[in-house]
Amino acid sequence: MNFNNLKANHNAYLAAFARICRAANLHTNICLYQPMRGHLRIKSPLSQLGLFLGIFGVAYILIGVLSVLIYQANGISIASLETIDWNNPHFISISKWVQALSSVFLFILPAYLYARFTFTGNYSYFLGFRNAEKANMYVLAVVGILLAIPFVFWIGKLNEGIPLPEGLTKLEQQAGQQMAAFLKIRNPFDIVVNVFIIALLPAIGEELCFRGALQRILIQVTRNPWAGIVLTAVLFSALHLQFSGFLPRMFLGIALGAFYWFSGSIYTSMIAHFVNNAVQVIWASYAPDVIEKNPEIPVLAAIASGIVVWAILWFFQKQSTVTWAKVYHTDELTPFDQFIA
Repeated sequence: MNFNNLKANHNAYLAAFARICRAANLHTNICLYQPMRGHLRIKSPLSQLGLFLGIFGVAYILIGVLSVLIYQANGISIASLETIDWNNPHFISISKWVQALSSVFLFILPAYLYARFTFTGNYSYFLGFRNAEKANMYVLAVVGILLAIPFVFWIGKLNEGIPLPEGLTKLEQQAGQQMAAFLKIRNPFDIVVNVFIIALLPAIGEELCFRGALQRILIQVTRNPWAGIVLTAVLFSALHLQFSGFLPRMFLGIALGAFYWFSGSIYTSMIAHFVNNAVQVIWASYAPDVIEKNPEIPVLAAIASGIVVWAILWFFQKQSTVTWAKVYHTDELTPFDQFIA
């Protein structure tokens, strides 16, 4: 048997099959199959989840140790961290460096290592670095995240009414003090530094970690995009360890996860995430009261905001031709774009 001819016939069949699908304008889960671009070293989603959690856990410990070493190298003892002086410019400067390194070591590095150990092909493609289905999806994602602000503030106000244990309340107060100190404008360059450290780096790192890696795994585990998106959003919010903002952060996580899934591009969710962060950083820098509590939003405005965001997500879904193979372009799929059982 001539295996070269067999392979050529197989590829010709797949190409013809794809042409038929495009001609018929069929965008179902059995269409738009393309040849694989890489090979999975670890096929089991649960094994991938274990690997990712292991990498994340090690990174969490390492950044904790590194943070202590950085503080000590700058004359700040561990004991003094218990009674932090948030008016000390030197301490604030060091803390911003620690925050920036945390985004890299806790989010960007684990996502890269997960891709590196799991996949043999293009790691950036594996993590979602590809063009969106349609160019207008970038704009729609930004518009959606901005129009979500009234609804986010409203559910944030509801979240504030949920009682927390004394220990968590203390942590929330410390987090609020830290953020207020970070956002205090001492010179014109501070706003640029804050946007970079608090808006840009987290947008890149958290999207790679939660959407590029974790959401990918959980969608495979559940075999359901929305289930994976919601589970990822819950973990995304919980791991921030700021429970007074759990519900609004979870809502934003769902929106960002949907933007990524339906566009097929992590650029979409990164841009929306950055815009959301940047708006809040700039707003809080000049109106610090919003750090302590969410502003009052009329119920009708909140409902209108929620409906508009839902409509944008619906439009995203209607425009999208994303299939399993578009997002998970690996040998874990059959030629009919279904996961191998």
